[in-house]
Amino acid sequence: RCVLKELESLGKALYGAKLIAQRFQVRNCSHHKDPVSGSTCLLSMIEEGNPHHFFIATQDQDLANKVKKKAGVPLLFIIQNTMVLDKPSPKSLAFVQKLQTNELVPEHQKQSIEQLKEKEGLAKQEGEKRRKRKRAGGPNPLSCLKKKKKKTQEGQEPSAEKKKRRKRKRNR
Repeated sequence: RCVLKELESLGKALYGAKLIAQRFQVRNCSHHKDPVSGSTCLLSMIEEGNPHHFFIATQDQDLANKVKKKAGVPLLFIIQNTMVLDKPSPKSLAFVQKLQTNELVPEHQKQSIEQLKEKEGLAKQEGEKRRKRKRAGGPNPLSCLKKKKKKTQEGQEPSAEKKKRRKRKRNR
């Protein structure tokens, strides 16, 4: 709402930007009664770790630099006629790295899980590691020739060849 108020106050020069901004969903901010500047409003909405997972789309370099200082806020901007998603800021990368080092399960819980597994006999022992062996397969049946039928003896002819075939007469 603050951005729309700011665009209205700037007049006809930014009328097109105001029309574009009105197409999007308008989010309520904490200062709807006494509006502040658009950049201040956007920064206040992404405080405390960006709980609503907002993206910030701006061409303002000051706002972009302030957004990059906050972890977990994606930044969009326009180059020529293309929207570009900026690479993650160093602050965001450090935050993700910190989350990965502080694993999901605390260390004391891991130890209690290991003790319970040992009690039940479920703990893996180093000598019991087994690998599945890959068995040798035969040749591909589609690439092999079919087996030839046994030849009959020279004196005997097969019963199919004994019978003479009749020629069919064609009616015209």
